Amino acid sequence: METARLAFYNFGLHVAPSDSRAVEGFVLREPPNFEAAARACGFIGRSGYPGYPGPRSWGPQAFPRYIEGSGFTSAPSSLSLWADIESLMAFTYNGVHADALKHARNWNVKQTWPPLVLWWVSVYHRPDWQEGVERLEYLADHGASPKAFNFKQPFGPDGAEIVIDRDHVKELAARNAETQKDLLAFVQTLKV
Repeated sequence: METARLAFYNFGLHVAPSDSRAVEGFVLREPPNFEAAARACGFIGRSGYPGYPGPRSWGPQAFPRYIEGSGFTSAPSSLSLWADIESLMAFTYNGVHADALKHARNWNVKQTWPPLVLWWVSVYHRPDWQEGVERLEYLADHGASPKAFNFKQPFGPDGAEIVIDRDHVKELAARNAETQKDLLAFVQTLKV
């Protein structure tokens, strides 16, 4: 029986406003990335954004302290729930999302903070944006722990350090590739 889910929050800053040609490649890839996640093994759900069509927002959107002084009032970020770390890793580093990661340096400023944070929640808990912000800042300030961790130093739902099952990640990535063929073909035609 499922007792925990993996929460995921990421945050970055663009090199220009979201309506600028400099980040058009990122903006064009957002819808196929969201669709690829929805089709991915182990995906449970994601927060939408206040005032935008799509899923309901999981509370008011919040941003970590790294946005201060950037000139932006909002920034690229996401908040989602996954069945396990292998499912999230298979999605993140393969297929449609991997295509976006490959070009991220063109759209985002170099980060001096952790780009993402992972933590476990009960099956009855849906994290909100503020919780994601707090976990990211905690990871930046204290390093990886059961409270806030990353793919390099992961923890399980019981708080113990774990080893990611790389063979399972490959299996899940292969299954995802089958459901994302059309999306991957599409994003590969998009401008960077």
